[in-house]
Amino acid sequence: MSVVLAVYGKGGIGKSTTSANLSAAFAQKGAKVLQIGCDPKHDSTFPLTGTLQNTVIDVLNEFDFHHEEIEPEDVIHTGFGGVDTLESGGPPAGSGCGGYVVGETVKLLHQFGLYDKYDVIVFDVLGDVVCGGFSAPLNYADLGLIIACNDFDSIFAANRLCLAISQKSARHKVKLAGIIANRVDYEHGGGIGLLEQFAERVNTSVIAEVPYHDLIRRSRLAGKTLWEMEGPDQAQCTAPFERLAEYLLNHPPTTVPEPYHDRQIFEAIGGWK
Repeated sequence: MSVVLAVYGKGGIGKSTTSANLSAAFAQKGAKVLQIGCDPKHDSTFPLTGTLQNTVIDVLNEFDFHHEEIEPEDVIHTGFGGVDTLESGGPPAGSGCGGYVVGETVKLLHQFGLYDKYDVIVFDVLGDVVCGGFSAPLNYADLGLIIACNDFDSIFAANRLCLAISQKSARHKVKLAGIIANRVDYEHGGGIGLLEQFAERVNTSVIAEVPYHDLIRRSRLAGKTLWEMEGPDQAQCTAPFERLAEYLLNHPPTTVPEPYHDRQIFEAIGGWK
């Protein structure tokens, strides 16, 4: 059976770049990996494939929404390190529900029997405040991961995601594996103090720190993983993903988060230092 990860975080926080490099790190350790992009802009897997691939919604349109006629090779492409990639896609802006498409993608995974064919499945999911469709991966995930930065908006979104995971854990197997701190910049005074305080108070921990580094920014633009980039700091950028992949492959501790109510977190963060 696969280890299924559902990766969430505030919009623009770096979920796709982090997910793609984490998938690459799993593959470097010998795991058979499937990454699923759950965003209408369908660019989650761009660093792994170097292209914007056809989406589930594109293929469903071609087959007049006859799911039974679709084969895995119609929607799955192989990228860096042998990582298989799939993009759910979504309707044009203002014309439909992206969450619905995520739900249809989850159905296809069952139809194809893919949950038994991979060591690791990574859902990279759109959404700060998780609606029904975008929360669908939590119904099948073993581990929830939250990507956040050391600022209020990011932590507020993380708290809402803790609430979603907490609620889902009452009916499904998903638990929170922890928080990935992104864009950490100790050199310029940017630590993770607020994020660590938040994690402790909601019954989880910061399990990885990804540096704020131009090589990571450039890799995203180039459509490459960090292992394909050149530069003296490459090892510094790949190391957090290698450590995190090893950690997640070895049955990490998990928790049911205990989130703040919205008003409480406004009051609480103001008193943190």
